[in-house]
Amino acid sequence: MQYNNLSIIGTSHISKHSVEEVKDHILTKNPDIIAIELDRSRAHALLSKKKKIKLKDIKKIGVTGIIFGLIAGYIEKKLGKLVKTKPGSEMLIAIKLAKKENIPILLMDQDIRITLKKISKGMPLKEKLKFLKDLIFSKTNQKELEKIDISKVPTDKIIEEMTKEFKKRYPTLYKILITERNEIMAKNLNNLIINNKDKKILAIMGAGHKKEIEKILKNGNI
Repeated sequence: MQYNNLSIIGTSHISKHSVEEVKDHILTKNPDIIAIELDRSRAHALLSKKKKIKLKDIKKIGVTGIIFGLIAGYIEKKLGKLVKTKPGSEMLIAIKLAKKENIPILLMDQDIRITLKKISKGMPLKEKLKFLKDLIFSKTNQKELEKIDISKVPTDKIIEEMTKEFKKRYPTLYKILITERNEIMAKNLNNLIINNKDKKILAIMGAGHKKEIEKILKNGNI
């Protein structure tokens, strides 16, 4: 990469290994700034552990977005129980250590409400029905999970295979969840780097975002 002052850790949100990796990096490398794959709403929910849905949220975001958020949260929580790690633990430890060590934090992700609203308005009905059908009837995901040690960060090969399949089956959802957010996070990181060239920056994000964000930064496609 062209940024010598940037380190990126690709994590699994339910991995104890990711928690330890983040903790070790912060305590041994002493970054000056930490950028995290969160927005203000998700960070607040992670810290407060309160995720109540209000009527005004449904009106702003849309039913589809709310349902998708609930389903994603349920699946992540269920997988987290299997490996005895609460979802987002690596982000939480980063926030706590940053506060303890007085390290500034950048919440580099797009507001979750905007993302979910885009899903509600932009995802075609056919794609929504396919997603729902796959969720209810498909056994493929379960078979794939049996091949993966979900307590660890997936390998690049597994991430690439899963990403290709996800993009093929749900192109609009992929664009909203992955492509657009990668571009936003890369832009926010780039601005942070430009304004802090003499600072050591640590970026923490899901492993599925890491490769593409590195590519965007390297190529300067911002």
